[in-house]
Amino acid sequence: MSSPRPTLILPIFPLPDVTFFPHTLLPLHVFEARYRAMVVDALARDRRLAVVRLRPGFEAAYAGKPAVRDVAGAGEIVSWERLANGRYNILLKGEWRVRLGRERPSDTLYRLVEAHRLEDAPPAADAAPVLARIRAACARLLAALGRPADLLDTALADGQAPGVVADRIAAAVVPDADLRQALLETLEVDRRLARLADALDALVRELSGGRG
Repeated sequence: MSSPRPTLILPIFPLPDVTFFPHTLLPLHVFEARYRAMVVDALARDRRLAVVRLRPGFEAAYAGKPAVRDVAGAGEIVSWERLANGRYNILLKGEWRVRLGRERPSDTLYRLVEAHRLEDAPPAADAAPVLARIRAACARLLAALGRPADLLDTALADGQAPGVVADRIAAAVVPDADLRQALLETLEVDRRLARLADALDALVRELSGGRG
């Protein structure tokens, strides 16, 4: 029996409609004082933080501690630029899905939360058919948008775990914030792939005026 993974202590960056997937890069412009302080402290430690989506109705409590989703993306700041006005441009590299737990008492302007890494449940069956469906839908989607046919080649490349392909395509293509969050929370790779394929087909139909 495997031992439980250690508890992580992560600063959280709550945002309204941003979903941070593992295996992806996320550029962010950091302008609020509390999150500028978070970046400074993270750079002095291990450069890691979690990006979590705010729950609906967050506006009333935004200046304090608004409610956030239970599952977030966590990763490392891999590049950063401090601007003359004290703001930051940072680039995050997604490493893990995490489930957020108890908030730690802290004297920081930002919030520190206990978190546990979540692992994918690998496909129970051959994922090749649904991956082929996803690749075909992406090709139709790029054609409908008039974008270069090779735009998603890196995300769709052979040799990656099926869950990685799902995460990279969801981050790059899926416009609906609720669906992105649902895909982030789906640990069963079979279900994640199927739901992504359905969403891509629906998006293609929408862009094609209901055809195909």
